[in-house]
Amino acid sequence: MKRRDIIKGLTALPVAYGVMGSVIPPDSAVAASKVMAGAKRNLFQELGIRTFINARGTITSMSGSLMHDYVLDAIKDTSKEFCMLDELQDKVGERIAEMTHAEAATVTSGAFSALTLGMAGILTGMDLEKVERLPHLEGSGMKSEVIIQNTHKIHYNHALLNCGVKLVYVETPDDVDRAVNENTASMHFLGSALLRGKINYEDWIALSKKHKLPATIDIAANIPPVSNIWKFNDMGYSFVALSGGKAIRGPQSAGILMGKKDIIAAARLSAPPRGFNVGRGMKVNKEEIFGMYVALEHYLRQDHDKEWKEWEARVRRIAVAAETVNGVQTESYVPPIADHTPTLRISWNTNIVKLSGDGMLQALNNGDPSIVAYGGGKNSIAVSPWMMLPDQVGIVANRIREELEKARV
Repeated sequence: MKRRDIIKGLTALPVAYGVMGSVIPPDSAVAASKVMAGAKRNLFQELGIRTFINARGTITSMSGSLMHDYVLDAIKDTSKEFCMLDELQDKVGERIAEMTHAEAATVTSGAFSALTLGMAGILTGMDLEKVERLPHLEGSGMKSEVIIQNTHKIHYNHALLNCGVKLVYVETPDDVDRAVNENTASMHFLGSALLRGKINYEDWIALSKKHKLPATIDIAANIPPVSNIWKFNDMGYSFVALSGGKAIRGPQSAGILMGKKDIIAAARLSAPPRGFNVGRGMKVNKEEIFGMYVALEHYLRQDHDKEWKEWEARVRRIAVAAETVNGVQTESYVPPIADHTPTLRISWNTNIVKLSGDGMLQALNNGDPSIVAYGGGKNSIAVSPWMMLPDQVGIVANRIREELEKARV
């Protein structure tokens, strides 16, 4: 084919495309015109997605927590202007560091991301060649081992493995002394296991100082109490990883990495907007950074004693409703570490209430409105009211009572 024939064919393409486009079914155009006209849409209903009342807690698969209006306002307002992400992270990081008693901080795409980036910062320092090499540590001159307690072995530690390190498990302080060698990069502690293991978080950081190693901690789900936000920074942990989409009620896809200035600076070399690193896929946009900042700011200002009393009142209201059914008992408790809020366990005599715990969960889940609680088993469920909207507490109380009454002999 001659060159002029090829060019002639190419010049005809836009016209042909226009003709083809004119016969495309107009459904998408109609939908778009409705949106542009300001038509209010319920996207959950439109896409056939089930919504539910959260009687479980800040679980990632359940979309975490609901953002307050002031967070949504921050996200919407900041979506209308451009800014440089590094400058934004600099300024927001300075404010967050002040609020959390840290030397430095940065917003990440969740606590998992904070762990990976923090680990990367420890391994590479400010050496860009090392940043580009992660997670390939062999022959790099980087250290390759992280010491962690055997009782802190959970799948979220994979965030550290993303950097190519090996986890070395220990049980006692003597084990730590024997495990430390020239390849040891850091010592990691799992916040949700504060009461598990033979070495507590205070002794853990003392051991790290003894061996001149960074001590790091994952407190993704360890808020409340609010004091944990600054507690481990005050103790001198090298970095602290915190979820933003749980109790703080920031964006679900945001978190905070805070700690020593040199580690946070190095961690940012492995974070977006740079694209030659292990964390490129852990992008956090400007709206999420602003939203995280505003969420934390408000969370630290709110009356946490008042909030706790409100949660206790919710537990009592649900307990009173459940106990109107013969054969039902309730017990309020507070989980000792993660999801540290007033919670209600509801149990019953199966000779009187012919229903299993799993059956109750299924009945609540399948009802209208759908309610997601947890526990299950032979004759009990658990209800956490802290993520409920105020008008949902009565609905949950009545539905639990109705299901128990329905199954009563």
